[in-house]
Amino acid sequence: MLFHCANVPYNEMAQKLVPLGESVMEAAKGLNLKVVAVDGIYPYGRRQMKEVTEEHPKQPHTRKGKTRLAFERMLFEERWDSVQKMIVRLPDYYGPTANDASYLGSTLAAIAAGKTAFFIGNMRVPREYVYLPDAAKMIVELAGRDDAYGENWNIPGAGIISGKEIVRIAQKASGVAKPVISLGRAGLSLLGLFQPVMKEIVEMLYLTEEPLTLSGEKYRKRIGPIPATGFEQGISETIRAWMKVK
Repeated sequence: MLFHCANVPYNEMAQKLVPLGESVMEAAKGLNLKVVAVDGIYPYGRRQMKEVTEEHPKQPHTRKGKTRLAFERMLFEERWDSVQKMIVRLPDYYGPTANDASYLGSTLAAIAAGKTAFFIGNMRVPREYVYLPDAAKMIVELAGRDDAYGENWNIPGAGIISGKEIVRIAQKASGVAKPVISLGRAGLSLLGLFQPVMKEIVEMLYLTEEPLTLSGEKYRKRIGPIPATGFEQGISETIRAWMKVK
């Protein structure tokens, strides 16, 4: 079994994401391995349901969403019919192993280090986040079931939470309350002059203004209860883990 979790920087996604996936599929085909591709919610585009099911239309309006959809279509092309595969879709995520690989990871890492932090997007709008240990449990459960392949699966979080509440919990756990600066279009564009990847986040800010929440109904019906670590526990555990590393 092969878990395809590798990613590429935003500013290289259009050129490298699909070729990377093709290499993974070629290897899986040659080695007769199943493939579990870990992906995000960009292909859904703007929310058209209160809770987004796996049947939500895929109508991406961003370059990254269109690239992600091209990746999915490649995965299910006829040339890979001999390979059993599935796509699991996560919302924004966090956890002791996330670090700066996620929007929230870099924020929590800075808070744990007692530094001024940046928060991407509107801090007042509640959004969905999944705790990585919970996501891993669900993905491994799906990977072990033959009847789960050939499909898309949502991996939902424990609910929604605002950035302000995240910061409150994180600072309480760290014992330090340095400033946390919200980054919108202007701030990201300015930082993008020095860090190209930051400029690439701008087109995805719609997800911080019109949040998309995943439905876990399919998972509950066919697999069972969804692991859902509460934010107070998950964020505190993440902060404490990084403080130990420091």
